[in-house]
Amino acid sequence: MAAAVAARGASGGGLDKQAMDAGKYVRYTPEQVEALERVYAECPKPSSIRRQQLIRECPILSNIEPKQIKVWFQNRRCRDKQRKEASRLQAVNRKLTAMNKLLMEENERLQKQVSQLVHENAYMRQQLQKASLANDTSCESVVTTPQNSLRHASNPAGLPSIAEETLAEFLSKATGTAVDWVQLPGMKPGPDSVGIVAISHGCNGVAARACGLVNLEPTKIVEILKDRPSWFRDCRSLEVFTMFPAGNGGTIELVYMQMYAPTTLAPARDFWTLRYTTSLEDGSLVVCERSLSGSGGGPNAASAHQFVRAEMLPSGYLIRPCDGGGSIVHIVDHLDLEAWSVPEVLRPLYESSRVVAQKMTTAALRYIRQVALEMSGEVVYALGRQPAVLRTFSQRLSRGFNDAINGFNDDGWSLMDSDGVEDIVIATNSTKKIRTDANSANAFSVTGGVICARASMLLQSVPPALLVRFLREHRSEWADYNMDAYCAATLKASSCSFPALRPTRFPGSQIIMSLGHTVENEEILEVVRLEDQAITQDEAASPRDVHLLQLCCGIDENAVGSCFQLVFAPIDEHFPDDAPLISSGFRVIPLDTKADAITSTRTLDLASSLEVGNATQRTSTEKSPCDYSLRSVLTIAFQFPYEMHLQESIAATARQYVRSIVSAVQRVAMAIAPSRPGSDVGQKLLPGSPEASTLAHWICQSYHYHLGLELLRCSDEAGDSLLNMLWHHQDAILCCSFKVQPVFSFANQAGLDMLETSLVALQDISLDKIFDEPERKALYAEFAKLMEQGYVYLPAGVCLSGMGRHVSYEQAIAWKVLSEDNNVHCLAFCFVNWSFV
Repeated sequence: MAAAVAARGASGGGLDKQAMDAGKYVRYTPEQVEALERVYAECPKPSSIRRQQLIRECPILSNIEPKQIKVWFQNRRCRDKQRKEASRLQAVNRKLTAMNKLLMEENERLQKQVSQLVHENAYMRQQLQKASLANDTSCESVVTTPQNSLRHASNPAGLPSIAEETLAEFLSKATGTAVDWVQLPGMKPGPDSVGIVAISHGCNGVAARACGLVNLEPTKIVEILKDRPSWFRDCRSLEVFTMFPAGNGGTIELVYMQMYAPTTLAPARDFWTLRYTTSLEDGSLVVCERSLSGSGGGPNAASAHQFVRAEMLPSGYLIRPCDGGGSIVHIVDHLDLEAWSVPEVLRPLYESSRVVAQKMTTAALRYIRQVALEMSGEVVYALGRQPAVLRTFSQRLSRGFNDAINGFNDDGWSLMDSDGVEDIVIATNSTKKIRTDANSANAFSVTGGVICARASMLLQSVPPALLVRFLREHRSEWADYNMDAYCAATLKASSCSFPALRPTRFPGSQIIMSLGHTVENEEILEVVRLEDQAITQDEAASPRDVHLLQLCCGIDENAVGSCFQLVFAPIDEHFPDDAPLISSGFRVIPLDTKADAITSTRTLDLASSLEVGNATQRTSTEKSPCDYSLRSVLTIAFQFPYEMHLQESIAATARQYVRSIVSAVQRVAMAIAPSRPGSDVGQKLLPGSPEASTLAHWICQSYHYHLGLELLRCSDEAGDSLLNMLWHHQDAILCCSFKVQPVFSFANQAGLDMLETSLVALQDISLDKIFDEPERKALYAEFAKLMEQGYVYLPAGVCLSGMGRHVSYEQAIAWKVLSEDNNVHCLAFCFVNWSFV
């Protein structure tokens, strides 16, 4: 900044003032600048009073006018702003330069792939011409059988050669044309995106690839990525059994890794791999990995049946240093998850490269980008919490929820005896303790543990993001405040009353306060306060406000993910960093691979829609017909601390509570599911509608007409009362249309639970799909008798739910349902004493 000389001393005071009045600048001495900088560090924009006080307190500034002091601070703020803007633009320029380099490399790789495809096309055309000239009418296709990539680890001398082969194959996938990569739909590369994400097309197994710029040094990135449990939420454990040096200063490790199962309907996975870390000639760092054969590093015999050994084909990370700082990261994940071991309905989760890309590949890239932003100070969280502490809380919530879903034996979980209807699985863990004040007589003692109630169900045409958002924002529609208060009380040194002693009611309100979120809002961590609604004066004097730590995934409109979940745990209001977390919640996993099948832009004010009869008010123009095939699996797991003498009571309460939650979720799912073409019949038969009441009357009347017995105890009831009794009947009652291929059109609550579906999705299930071949033949053999006498008894057997699970029943009764004019309206079935096998 230009400056004019100001004479100092008593004789020059007048000249100084004249010069400043003339608009000239003064040259500040180093002492004056130092004094002003100290004030600027404390307050960049001081008031006029503060500036005058500064002149009085600092004699070296006495010859400077307050106006000039003000100008100095204005110029200082301007320079600071310019420096920050210049630094930001330089960072953006570096990012654009690196992204441009990455895109040019990707373009070069695509050109090589096009050239390779053109060459293969020319070769195939030449072979076809030769075949035509030879008049060979039988053209045999050439099938290349992929070689088994599993390598033996019994010979340590051969591991270096396996490591070098793994390195070469990984690099050919990361930067070459070994895999036919296609861009992941919905991902747009750019300077502010996660990077370039691609999935495999037509290769063995499922594979995903991501490239992006990260503002971290390569060694730091390698350290983070090798610690897979810190960022991969499905990773239960990772253990390095052996490590020894290799060439070029690299290392070879034998690694055993366990993965959680995402739902209760599938077994967990484990891997036995060789991991090779080395550096390339250009200074890049590489971490590559592949599966080894054998049973090395496996679980103990007690838990071996809970894992399926999966295969990792050559995968890994390539980290290249960038000019000006930062790194370009290439990530490849190539797996064979043994899809044969899961029910057919869940196989899309294990056969989709998109799922691998969203859950594993982009998760790694997002995590290191998040860490980079936190280390640079660009991310600030509420309540003064450090980013690492909040990341730890998110990981602990997710890990606790995965533990509850999987219930591994080596963690201390064991199944409890069921009540005969195994829709809700109850497990107990006496090794899991709640840290309370051991000196308190009312605190939970060491003689207790944790009970978990878990269940899974199939959802049809329900937007996962919308469902999770509704569960988050409308907790009173499904939760029991007394259960929340009971779980929260176990963390305190005060007395813990048994749940449901007071009348069940929902809290007055819930207050949600955000703690932090990831870069692209795919995860949100927040604290929820449930305010107690006091009934008596004694309760008002000691309110029972409940605090929850809550993790939301997939609720943001722009978030792209394969998992939508709401996980929470009660916490003390003081919320210490080492607070114990007993996780419960919901997880919704889409089973279809369509991109953006249903957007979640609809309103969440569904109070009127929850009256199921009003569901018919929705118009069919909300979504296009192609959206209605969206399927997802919902997994629910709730944990409840207990003392040993209350174990049976807490288990019964937990089972009943989770069943009520399942019913509430089904009701919500019906309310928010968009209407679809051809669903008028199903909508008309929703509980509360006149059509449903009429059908209930026909079902009971026809049962009495054909069998001479009463289906319900009070058969003289009518209208809604009769429908209500039928809806809550203990046996599963289902109705199917009287067509060539009968399709279910109505079921009571027990019938929906047995088929693991909802009323809206019920019509997608046909009668022949729920029976195995023997039961189907038995039904067909009795069909003529059914048509002749109007009813038939079927012996005990097994059928299938909508999730593919086997359901046993002691007896089934089928009868014709007659309308008022004695025409056959539909067929009804009653399954007596059913249970999941």
